Amino acid sequence: MRRAKVIYRPEALSDLRQIYIDIADMSRSHVIANGFVKRLMARCHKIGDAPNGGRPRDDLAPGLRTVPFEHCAVIAYHVTDAVEIVNVFYGGRDYEALFRARDDEDES
Repeated sequence: MRRAKVIYRPEALSDLRQIYIDIADMSRSHVIANGFVKRLMARCHKIGDAPNGGRPRDDLAPGLRTVPFEHCAVIAYHVTDAVEIVNVFYGGRDYEALFRARDDEDES
């Protein structure tokens, strides 16, 4: 199986920026924040090696998969030849409730 391309939705990039800010504020170290986000992005990149890995979460959105990372859950869609990183949730954010709320909004 060939490697799938990994792309990021704008929401995921925004999440990564916020994670960086939060860690830099908590640790008072841009080095620590940068290192964490780099490791997180490396993990996202590795999803392309096994795009069907992770936990299927069709209960939250069709085709959605989650992959844990340290204190994060990386949320990814597998879209044909690409893995699309939808969101990155950090620090215990309730991603299940957030996805269910999105689904409720879509039904309105």
